[in-house]
Amino acid sequence: MKGYDYSSPGAYFVTICTKYRGGIFGKISDGEMVLNKFGKIVLEEWFKTGEQRANIQLGEFVAMPNHVHGIIIIADIACRGMARHAPTNRAFGKPIPDSLSTIVGAFKSAVTKRINEIREMPGFPIWQRKFYDHIIRDDDEMQQIR
Repeated sequence: MKGYDYSSPGAYFVTICTKYRGGIFGKISDGEMVLNKFGKIVLEEWFKTGEQRANIQLGEFVAMPNHVHGIIIIADIACRGMARHAPTNRAFGKPIPDSLSTIVGAFKSAVTKRINEIREMPGFPIWQRKFYDHIIRDDDEMQQIR
């Protein structure tokens, strides 16, 4: 959303798609998602995202053959005895620490690196460049997305 501070505390629903919508994370079998080794990497890296950042809480997450859906909650870390970063304007090539795009970018990068090491294909793109996000505005919306 234009002008919105995506480093501010809040809940966000994200969808991240694979490059060319390739189904590389597993398959649907009898109505259930069966993760392959790449899908398991995606799951592991998603949980690491929450473990590595004090201001992040993760909500529901699902990996599909060619995309993932997840809820990321950016907490106000001031309540944890730490100061928040002052709001800054986004500038090309200058990521904003703890912003949604920086968090998603780090996740995508970690997944890409691990999968490409296994495939022995350094630099091969796994993800589309951007991702879809939706700001979750209230408890009703959160329940509906869950």
